[in-house]
Amino acid sequence: MKYQVTINHINNVDDLKDYWTVEDYVNLLGQFDYPDAKSTNLTELQELLSMAVSDFEPNHAAAKVLTYKLSEHLNEGQIDQLSNEMLIDKICEEYPEISLHSTLYQINQLLYKAYNGKFLNAKASIISCTITPENTENIEPLSKANILRVLYAGFSPRNVIKRLFNEQLTTDVSFDEAEDIIWNLHTDDNENYELVTSEYWLDRADFAATSFSSEVRF
Repeated sequence: MKYQVTINHINNVDDLKDYWTVEDYVNLLGQFDYPDAKSTNLTELQELLSMAVSDFEPNHAAAKVLTYKLSEHLNEGQIDQLSNEMLIDKICEEYPEISLHSTLYQINQLLYKAYNGKFLNAKASIISCTITPENTENIEPLSKANILRVLYAGFSPRNVIKRLFNEQLTTDVSFDEAEDIIWNLHTDDNENYELVTSEYWLDRADFAATSFSSEVRF
């Protein structure tokens, strides 16, 4: 299938809304010795949590939030190690288990804001693109794996996905990692897409052109 691709815009953000819920903030406040939070306002709860967190050493606070969100995936030793590494590295980009990147990003940014920059600032990319197939009859939505295969034609040589997953991008080998590389994928018409991922995976410099042709055999 042949496609014409246009990258409409790429926004780098340090906050993705609608991840932390009222329940999350109330539970976390309990973890930080503030169990009586009554507010249902997200902004107020976030401010309360920032104040509560400041009473703890950064690595101890990181361990508490990591335990709250990832105790089913990480053991105590791994959490202890990550809580210290987060202060010096962007673990949400470097951790070997890609499936945890999006959650680690959210944890990192919560701590980054609470500690006014003691943690490194990580960014997400929100990419808007138009992907028009040569045959516009009965357009089917692209999966996360297939949208990366379509975008491959426009990737620059520096792109990390291209270097790590070249075989998955160019052949019919299963590309399960795409489900975790792209955190969210949305389209209303199967032609205009918005995808959310880490700046580590896709940024402006990762595209050699903003308009290009692509041919993919599914």
